[in-house]
Amino acid sequence: MSQNYNLISKLKLIDKGILFMLLSALISALNGAVAKILSETMDPIEIVFYRNFLGVIIILFSLKKIPVSIDKSKLHLLFLRGVFGSLAMLLFFYTIATIPLGEAVVLNKTSPFFVTIIAYYLMKETININTFLALVIGFIGIIFIMKPFGLIISYEHILGVLGGFFAAAAYATIRKIKNIYDARIIMLSFMGIGMIIPLILFLFTPYVEFTIHSDPLLWLLIVFMAIISTASQWFLTRAYSLSKASIIGVVSYTNIPFAVGFGVMLGDLFPDTYTLLGITFIILGGIIVSKKSVKSE
Repeated sequence: MSQNYNLISKLKLIDKGILFMLLSALISALNGAVAKILSETMDPIEIVFYRNFLGVIIILFSLKKIPVSIDKSKLHLLFLRGVFGSLAMLLFFYTIATIPLGEAVVLNKTSPFFVTIIAYYLMKETININTFLALVIGFIGIIFIMKPFGLIISYEHILGVLGGFFAAAAYATIRKIKNIYDARIIMLSFMGIGMIIPLILFLFTPYVEFTIHSDPLLWLLIVFMAIISTASQWFLTRAYSLSKASIIGVVSYTNIPFAVGFGVMLGDLFPDTYTLLGITFIILGGIIVSKKSVKSE
């Protein structure tokens, strides 16, 4: 009886983690679409700064209403989560501004592969046959979407994959501190450092320019992006806190079809047969790992 109860408890826990990841993926794709629109008139690093600035205000307001204590024993991991997450965001926003939205998201989706590798080597998480099969199916799906046979690997593509690696490092760090810090504290470290890095680049390099924008619609989009980005980060943080990194990493592939859909709305061509086939493989991989992994644990 107790074994059945434990199994049901695990199933509910994983289901909730998957649901949170699906919500995070949808909102993240919407966030990418808004960033794509903003990048037409703003520097990507400037967008990152404003997005995190408003996000910090939202989190601080939440902490004022419901305060939490901060454990000082793992501050270095909290700092690393912020650095990795900020670098991932900077690279992702840059690729959004320089290459098509769907392609930028696909490159960022290399992160689940890195997550699984990091989780295996650093956190000793096991990779069962179902997780491995799902990763292979997801990888095949990415190949169909990218159609790399005629792809010219550019500087932007390399930065996109590097962004995926930093995102994976950030996600893996969450696993180390999920039971130590409140999700809002983890998000605050990410957004706070995500403000500091753009400011450093602005003050000490000639490559970043901040301008004063008078268009109210532009600021409304920035505020909207900050709100949905904060919501997406909260869902993502909770997802990785509730379920195994390898499982949530595969489910996060659903971000790709969401992004493709928003890309079509913004004027991208409707996905061809290969892209649709790739989306199917990616979703199939997520279904396999979410249904089978519980039985093997």
